[in-house]
Amino acid sequence: MNQIEPGVQYNYVYDEDEYMIQEEEWDRDLLLDPAWEKQQRKTFTAWCNSHLRKAGTQIENIEEDFRNGLKLMLLLEVISGERLPKPDRGKMRFHKIANVNKALDYIASKGVKLVSIGAEEIVDGNVKMTLGMIWTIILRFAIQDISVEETSAKEGLLLWCQRKTAPYRNVNIQNFHTSWKDGLGLCALIHRHRPDLIDYSKLNKDDPIGNINLAMEIAEKHLDIPKMLDAEDIVNTPKPDERAIMTYVSCFYHAFAGAEQAETAANRICKVLAVNQENERLMEEYERLASEDIAGAWQRLEQAEKGYEEWLLNEIRRLERLEHLAEKFRQKASTHETWAYGKEQILLQKDYESASLTEVRALLRKHEAFESDLAAHQDRVEQIAAIAQELNELDYHDAVNVNDRCQKICDQWDRLGTLTQKRREALERMEKLLETIDQLHLEFAKRAAPFNNWMEGAMEDLQDMFIVHSIEEIQSLITAHEQFKATLPEADGERQSIMAIQNEVEKVIQSYNIRISSSNPYSTVTMDELRTKWDKVKQLVPIRDQSLQEELARQHANERLRRQFAAQANAIGPWIQNKMEEIARSSIQITGALEDQMNQLKQYEHNIINYKNNIDKLEGDHQLIQEALVFDNKHTNYTMEHIRVGWELLLTTIARTINEVETQILTRDAKGITQEQMNEFRASFNHFDRRKNGLMDHEDFRACLISMGYDLGEAEFARIMTLVDPNGQGTVTFQSFIDFMTRETADTDTAEQVIASFRILASDKPYILAEELRRELPPDQAQYCIKRMPAYSGPGSVPGALDYAAFSSALYGESDL
Repeated sequence: MNQIEPGVQYNYVYDEDEYMIQEEEWDRDLLLDPAWEKQQRKTFTAWCNSHLRKAGTQIENIEEDFRNGLKLMLLLEVISGERLPKPDRGKMRFHKIANVNKALDYIASKGVKLVSIGAEEIVDGNVKMTLGMIWTIILRFAIQDISVEETSAKEGLLLWCQRKTAPYRNVNIQNFHTSWKDGLGLCALIHRHRPDLIDYSKLNKDDPIGNINLAMEIAEKHLDIPKMLDAEDIVNTPKPDERAIMTYVSCFYHAFAGAEQAETAANRICKVLAVNQENERLMEEYERLASEDIAGAWQRLEQAEKGYEEWLLNEIRRLERLEHLAEKFRQKASTHETWAYGKEQILLQKDYESASLTEVRALLRKHEAFESDLAAHQDRVEQIAAIAQELNELDYHDAVNVNDRCQKICDQWDRLGTLTQKRREALERMEKLLETIDQLHLEFAKRAAPFNNWMEGAMEDLQDMFIVHSIEEIQSLITAHEQFKATLPEADGERQSIMAIQNEVEKVIQSYNIRISSSNPYSTVTMDELRTKWDKVKQLVPIRDQSLQEELARQHANERLRRQFAAQANAIGPWIQNKMEEIARSSIQITGALEDQMNQLKQYEHNIINYKNNIDKLEGDHQLIQEALVFDNKHTNYTMEHIRVGWELLLTTIARTINEVETQILTRDAKGITQEQMNEFRASFNHFDRRKNGLMDHEDFRACLISMGYDLGEAEFARIMTLVDPNGQGTVTFQSFIDFMTRETADTDTAEQVIASFRILASDKPYILAEELRRELPPDQAQYCIKRMPAYSGPGSVPGALDYAAFSSALYGESDL
């Protein structure tokens, strides 16, 4: 009869759910608190060096020194005591990735599921991924095997700390972060195992930094536990990093575990020896007592009745024993048969053929539970066989049926054992196949998503409407497009690699007749979608080529229009400017007759009118540029609007200048001014026209009058300004200046002009006061007016009012002034 080995154990070695939780926590912690990252760097570096120094080396920078994979492989060999595959000694990136992959494969072979941690991240020096990998190694090789009263890993380590520190005041270990901030927990662990190293009674709870530093210095000096943390980091951080604290505390567990095991072994030996000594004492006592009683008992036994009653009693006892055994056999057999009913059909099921990876793993765990249950029933089957054997030995009357029933149970037990083994093998084989498919799905998702995004971006770029205004801009787009086309072979290679992954999935499914869907749980991107988008990209590339070339031709045409317009504008603009300057020079020249100047201006006007054809041609070129939607022209600073304004200003200027010269001729002839006087006036005006714009402001005009001998008071100058600047523009034109000088030279003052002057001095009153005359006129002239000016008796008269109007009229009536 085949038997299931009773010694088979299905112990907890690696809780996958726990490590899935660990991995999820790590994913959520990808953005570590800077204080935690600092603590993990220091702690994990010190932990690694505590092992690497056994091999005569160490690390300085945790994310840099593991990048080539060599020290990572060496670390795993030291902490595991096993040899890893021979590392690649090259310095290329793929050599480093190969070495890191060997290390990660070894970690995975120990039952650790590494999620989101790849060789590329470690080689690239990703500090978050590197810290996550080292934490996984610490969990597996330093913490996972910790077991205290059927609790393991983190819970076991926490329970060990709680029990060791329970007798100590002010110590309450509830976690691996805030419970260790005052340093008393670490001191308590040391004192519990090595009271000779620390005086716990002298510790102060209010000195956490001192407590932590004391514990770390003693641990480093006497327990060979390197200093992995800074006391300030633990105390000043609201919640110290749990992983750093767990790593450091686990070193205390391993440091003291050997001593505790030796103590436990010694206690066990003492206990066994004590029991053995007590047994020997009891045996000696029994032999002493037995030796005294045997003689008397034997004598009484020989005297007892040895007849039929004794045989009958023995027979009754035998029959009772047989009936008891038979009933026990029936009960155990019935219990076993009830338990075994339907088990073969369950083991023969092939429900795993259409199950997902998660479902297969659940079936495996369920099968492991069944195997444990099967092993537990081994004793019952053995008991049934033993009872049947005893019934045969006692010559039980229904031994035939008992043997038949027992044989059926044993045969069924053998079949259950065989089916159990086969089902386990089938489930494990299916798990490996589904894991392969799952890894392929994950690889597909990791590569298909960015490739799909690239294609979507490419399609957007290829269909993106572009707006350019120069050959340089379109040429830049063409260059970028050519660079994009150069990447298409590489992109096609990536596409084929991604398709090969999906093809491998379908091949595995077909080869092993797996009845599951080939859909990818990690990706929404399908092969059909990738094919469609790739075809679309290939269709859009030549279309984009054509659009860019058409735009390039259009920009060349626009450039020709720009150059054609610029060539004319650059000639017309300076021509207009030159004509403006010639006209300006002509208008201020102080030699020659006005008639000669007029003839010259007429010639200018004739030339300007004949130049109109050039302006019209430029307008035509401008119209073509407008129709081509060209809005800038780097070849000229002139715009059509500039040319138009300049042309209109030129026409206006020549017409105004001709008109001014004609007016000067008329004024000269009417007033009898000589050409020399006219030249003198022009010379004076040009001298004080500081801006050379044909205008004098009031101050320039005042300086001009003073230079010509005028003695000006404020009132007199104000009177003159009303004549030359009647609109209050603040400037005096040459024509106004000529009119004024003509009047002054012709000596044609009237009574009305004198009355207007007096009105200015009187602030527009119809009368003037003596004090106003003294304030505005020289003393002798003021006194002259006061003596001869009659009193004013009109409306609004005041005492002392003088009638300047009557005085002026009388003045002109008495003289030729």
